[in-house]
Amino acid sequence: SVNGEQVVEMGYKVKPGDVVKYDGESINAEKKRYVLLNKPKGFITTMDDPFGRKTVMGLVKKACKERVYPVGRLDKETTGLLLFTNDGDLAKKLTHPRHKSSKVYHVELNKKVSREDLQKLLTGVKLEDGTSLFDKAEFVKDGDPKEVGVELHSGKNRIVRRTFEAIDLIVTKLDRVTFAGLTKKDLPRGMYRHLTEKEVAFLKMTK
Repeated sequence: SVNGEQVVEMGYKVKPGDVVKYDGESINAEKKRYVLLNKPKGFITTMDDPFGRKTVMGLVKKACKERVYPVGRLDKETTGLLLFTNDGDLAKKLTHPRHKSSKVYHVELNKKVSREDLQKLLTGVKLEDGTSLFDKAEFVKDGDPKEVGVELHSGKNRIVRRTFEAIDLIVTKLDRVTFAGLTKKDLPRGMYRHLTEKEVAFLKMTK
């Protein structure tokens, strides 16, 4: 029933503030949750794993009573920012190619990177599933020539590792330092925090 009236029509839309009951029990709309994790190495991004490997869900299980889901994925050896939410609309938006959430990675490689290598990343590297194009690629300031920072919008699986492999460079360490404008500031590895209302509003506003 909705507001004491029995509803039998299919697709009836419940409005905010409506009192909905099923079998005499009140049904409450689930509160939307937004949890940001700084993922450590060795955890896979999946809801559960039949092989019993460590999953990211174990790291955020105490964050809230609602069941939240990872937005996109990071592979087992990649560290850094991973967002979880039960807001399906926002998750869809952040992973949709049209909206293109920006991601920045700190990449360590097996050998020195040349300026020509960086240029290739910016002009496009051909992979078996299309061309990989980075928005930015630069040496880490005052850092080792084996370390670079890259920014991209693609959400394709293992895109950073595969792109570097295509130009004969092997990624030895990969850390996602920003995701859709969110940063790792004050968030230690392996820890999580809830987004602020301001951050959630920013994500929803982003085109």
